[in-house]
Amino acid sequence: MKKNHENVIIMSGYKGTGKPARFLFSLALAAFFCFSPVYGQSPQRPPIDVNLIIDGSQAFFDASEEITSWINNRLDQILTDGDRLTVWNAGSTARIIYSDTINSSADRENAKRSIREIPSSGATNSANISGALREAAGRQGSSYSYTLLISASPQELSSVLESPQANLLRFSRIEEFSNWRAFVVGLNLDTRVRRSAAAFFGS
Repeated sequence: MKKNHENVIIMSGYKGTGKPARFLFSLALAAFFCFSPVYGQSPQRPPIDVNLIIDGSQAFFDASEEITSWINNRLDQILTDGDRLTVWNAGSTARIIYSDTINSSADRENAKRSIREIPSSGATNSANISGALREAAGRQGSSYSYTLLISASPQELSSVLESPQANLLRFSRIEEFSNWRAFVVGLNLDTRVRRSAAAFFGS
């Protein structure tokens, strides 16, 4: 497996209310993108919403063994008891294939099984990534969420970036692999920071 270690953060269109607000926003970005596997396993943090969006196009199944192994390893690093995990198969339509609170190793195995058993017979040349991102953005139940997007189809990703839904990927960190990419997406990050800044400054 050949991996490009370059991380890219997309930051466009944010307008702060002043230097303190911009500082808070930068601090929040730093905290979000420093959410590491080690922190993910810390028993001290509160439960969070974990969203996993998997490109359901044929391109995913062409590299499914490698991708699935990587995803399962990342889930082991991130998830802690009490987290709410929701998994989308973003094929021609965005479909939830798993949604439950993780409280045991059996729960983790059930989540991994749902990913391993995504049927290749349903694969198409399209992936409704933007639909899954919109659903994930609207389902946040805790004060913090971690969204992982797996993209194996450059064409489908390009269509999202060229559409009005590109804003959903405004704040992202990217890990590039030989035939696919993993995005850590800061869904609703700017909204949460604006609210916190407003509360902090009493406005």
